[in-house]
Amino acid sequence: MLGLSMIGNAVLLALVQALEVAPDFRALSFPPVLFLSAVGAVGAVAVYWVLDRRVDQPARTFRRIAAAVLVVSFGPDLALLAADEAATIPGVIALMLMHVVVAAVAVGVLVGWTGEAREAER
Repeated sequence: MLGLSMIGNAVLLALVQALEVAPDFRALSFPPVLFLSAVGAVGAVAVYWVLDRRVDQPARTFRRIAAAVLVVSFGPDLALLAADEAATIPGVIALMLMHVVVAAVAVGVLVGWTGEAREAER
């Protein structure tokens, strides 16, 4: 899951850089994008691990938490429009799409590959 999140966002970042959406926007460079993609993936695994041990329907609960965290994660990206003069609307949208990539991979892997079957067993 970690690798899928990082690869997905690396491909998206390469496309964004090729299109020169926000050439001076440091948030759209490989070190922060790959690091934060990894942090998001590891965080998702940790949350799912806790849910799997503490709630009756971890997959369902995880989907809800992931959706809420995704929406909240857009806040700092939007704040960059005011805080960083190199930020552009397309650049911030690209960052937001990167959050969607990590969330989609997390839900797909944790719920799709493991969660649904384990919930059915309970």
